[in-house]
Amino acid sequence: MIDRFQIAKNWLPRYTGMPLDKFGDYILLTNFGNYIKRFAEKFNCEIYGETKPMQAVTNNKGLTIINFGIGSPNAATVMDLLVAVKPKGVLFLGKCGGLKKSTELGYFILPIAAIRGEGTSHDYFPPEVPALPSFKLHKFVSEKILERGYEYRTGVVYTANRRVWEHDQKFHERLQQMTCIAIDMETATIFIVGHHNEISRGALLLVSDVPITPEGVKTEKSDELVTQKWAEVHLEIGIEAMTEIGEQGEHIKHFRY
Repeated sequence: MIDRFQIAKNWLPRYTGMPLDKFGDYILLTNFGNYIKRFAEKFNCEIYGETKPMQAVTNNKGLTIINFGIGSPNAATVMDLLVAVKPKGVLFLGKCGGLKKSTELGYFILPIAAIRGEGTSHDYFPPEVPALPSFKLHKFVSEKILERGYEYRTGVVYTANRRVWEHDQKFHERLQQMTCIAIDMETATIFIVGHHNEISRGALLLVSDVPITPEGVKTEKSDELVTQKWAEVHLEIGIEAMTEIGEQGEHIKHFRY
């Protein structure tokens, strides 16, 4: 197998346990097992890949959700493997740390861009290439958020390649200088690899902690509270947006250079 499409067609079922013909045209990505379980229970459908690195479910409306794990290498892997099914749109449902006083717990963020601090994306494009979402996809998601009566923030997200940075004051200062609204570990990679593979992509992030303050650092208990309070609506907005965009949304066309 020397062709990347042949590799992807072999590896996507290998990583997820789901046959290629079971994948839908629109994809939700997450790194939370409970989102997969909620989705499967909601639509009474089968979870594939419970013994695999990734788990996947497709409902009766042709919407697929994949739990790809944590971190930028996993994000790049799933976006590379998705070329096997050529999805029409991919939306990442992730959590992020808020870096502004205005970014309260439970707020949604639709990033206008992501800073490529993770390093993985440098294997796809030079550092000068910005990590951007597909505008029409984000426009449609924003409409669905507002229809439900929720607020959201826009801004630049910093995607990091490290954990346990909360104690590092020099890193805090760098984040402040870059005027980032939030920090995560996957968004920039998803945007860049999506761009590389001509996949329309977006990210709807849920602010789960405020790590710039000692009392705001995420713990198991605090994360459970955020999940209990906001995970369901986070998932619901993603489902609604990606289910309806094919019927009601503007046509998304990837520009070829």
